[in-house]
Amino acid sequence: MPEILEAFQDAKLSRDLLTMVRKLAAAYREKHGRPMALMEVCGTHTMALARSGIREAVAGEVRLVSGPGCPVCVTSQDDIHRMQVLAAQREAIVCTFGDMMRVPGREGSLQDTRARGGDVRVIYNPVEAVAIAAANPNRPVVFFGIGFETTIPTVAAALVEAERQQITNFYLFTAFKLVTPVLHYLLTLGEVRLDGLLLPGHVSVILGEGDFTFLADQYRVPSVISGFLPVDMLGGIALLLQMGIRGEAQVKNAYPRVVRYEGNPTAKGLVSRYFVPADTKWRGIGIIPGSGLALKPQWEHRDCRYRWPHLWQLEEDTEIAGCRCGEILRGVITPHQCPRFATDCTPVDPVGPCMVSSEGTCAAYYQHLRLAGHREKG
Repeated sequence: MPEILEAFQDAKLSRDLLTMVRKLAAAYREKHGRPMALMEVCGTHTMALARSGIREAVAGEVRLVSGPGCPVCVTSQDDIHRMQVLAAQREAIVCTFGDMMRVPGREGSLQDTRARGGDVRVIYNPVEAVAIAAANPNRPVVFFGIGFETTIPTVAAALVEAERQQITNFYLFTAFKLVTPVLHYLLTLGEVRLDGLLLPGHVSVILGEGDFTFLADQYRVPSVISGFLPVDMLGGIALLLQMGIRGEAQVKNAYPRVVRYEGNPTAKGLVSRYFVPADTKWRGIGIIPGSGLALKPQWEHRDCRYRWPHLWQLEEDTEIAGCRCGEILRGVITPHQCPRFATDCTPVDPVGPCMVSSEGTCAAYYQHLRLAGHREKG
């Protein structure tokens, strides 16, 4: 395995692949009269493409569009507010991942809620929340469950552990998001021209190549599952350009060292044991049918919605004034087109979630593309 990983970190191979991408991009432009527009669906890809210099290197030759694959960024402001209200009541302990702490809400962030006395704790693994519940048997403990298919099996594992230990004060707030429904939504909406998709490798480890075949069958969009090293991403872009030149629409697995056609049946089985698809609200998009998960009725004793139903009677939030994260998440604009980017919206004092999260598009542009004065071309 070390030898395989070393090969994928070869600088010469990366340079050779970049040369190939540029040649293929020129051939695509000659055939179609414009650059190929590719969406990297995943926030990890967005950050990796910026950090590696690939986005800058292909600017004007390939149009890379960032998608809604940052789980913190797409979490609705309503859900954040509900967790703030719950923590502010000082009855429950709210557990969440670190990126969620600084996302602005109606009354500041969860970090601000903690500063005002709410018991909000940062964890790195959902099972840690179960341990906190075991150590505090007289207080309800709520895990703010965000994330895509990569994270959801770990939350299911926490439920397994809570049931095994018969810990009755552990609850789950489900704010999960699913990748395939949002791809259906974006491609049906047609708000942005997309000639191909760079699909997330880690989500594909769970789902498998087979779950993405609809992209080719239904929408005729070339798609490639890619890892996150420069060689992975450049190779994926080259495959997409080749399919675009030939007029083919296939789903190709360029990450076979970890992704199988069927995905991970054990993880899928664990998720289906506890959850069913549910309509859910995405920041900047709205409600997408079947794009989230809810606990099955037999597990309602773990469901935050049953324990605190008044949280769903709260007035819904509006989006943050002047923040264009919604358009950025849909690929309609780049961060440079938002007037607040790098002015009064920075990582130190963020206005919206895309600047907060380590996978956010604005954070990627601020860290790696801001000083270059980068503008997407084409």
